[in-house]
Amino acid sequence: LVMVFYGSNGKSNPVSMENKVEHQAKNQITYDIHLPSDLGTLYKVRLGLPSLESSVSQLSLRHFKMQNTSTLDTFSLTINKTLPLSLNGDRWIEFPVEWPLKEALSVVTYHLTVFSRNILSERNLLHMTACIYGTHGDTGDRSLLWSLQNVQQGQDNESFLVTMDAVELGKLDKVVLLISSKTDCKLDIKKLHLKEAIKEHPIYVFEVNETFSVDAYKPEIQEEIPLSFVIQGDKEKNDKDNDLHKDGSQARHLAEYTIKVYTGDKRGAGTDANVHIILFGNEDKSEAFQLSQSLEHQNPFERGKVDTFKIKTKKLGNLHSIEIGHDGKGF
Repeated sequence: LVMVFYGSNGKSNPVSMENKVEHQAKNQITYDIHLPSDLGTLYKVRLGLPSLESSVSQLSLRHFKMQNTSTLDTFSLTINKTLPLSLNGDRWIEFPVEWPLKEALSVVTYHLTVFSRNILSERNLLHMTACIYGTHGDTGDRSLLWSLQNVQQGQDNESFLVTMDAVELGKLDKVVLLISSKTDCKLDIKKLHLKEAIKEHPIYVFEVNETFSVDAYKPEIQEEIPLSFVIQGDKEKNDKDNDLHKDGSQARHLAEYTIKVYTGDKRGAGTDANVHIILFGNEDKSEAFQLSQSLEHQNPFERGKVDTFKIKTKKLGNLHSIEIGHDGKGF
């Protein structure tokens, strides 16, 4: 068993429980842990099994209690979970540390959608993890290929959803991928979408657009992917627009664009998904706009229809490209 402690002054290195047994009663083990530096007020603990190869057995965790031997501050929590959480599954659990008179963070379920070309065909030979970083720390390395949901495969692209529980991370800023393989292969990864499971927005978008050449039994590839942009919901976007209009000097620097979307006239051409667009100019790029308020139709993007949208954004210069896409919801 490995523990990682997060505090207001940083986080600890993984603390291995190997050879640290001080007292052992029936179904209960007590450890003395000496941290090399003062982490400040602890706000989160991660418990886990360090690697897929380390053990095939299961570990049932019932209760956790820790005490600062100097101040005698004590925290205890009933866990009642078994690691790994499923066969070859996630080997980590996280929980917030609650102290009297201090507001604790909560545990959040995150949805990470991976858009790629060929990961699914190679997944039985791959080991791939992601570590997500935000203002409240990180998730540690979490396996991506154990709990694939909502798998969608098109002609030359695919996507799959990975669910992970973590103490809330705040605003997200980067993802670090670790990739290794039992055979030589090439992986084409397009982008990652990340959001809280219970919220439609914001969606954090991490653009990758890279092909990785993975060599068998070579050191794993590590790739750091900074945040590209955030897709906001309509209310948040409208609030931003209103703030801009309140300030006349800022409003003068806005440009209005009219966007017409022609939906194809073939069976299955329409969509009920949430469609977004980003405009790229030679001076700047716009934020992601959700195209939901069609000037013609209450239900946009129906087969054979034309929908018009008006958006206001900062001045972008001469437009040279757009990104348009959707979140895969509905039919």
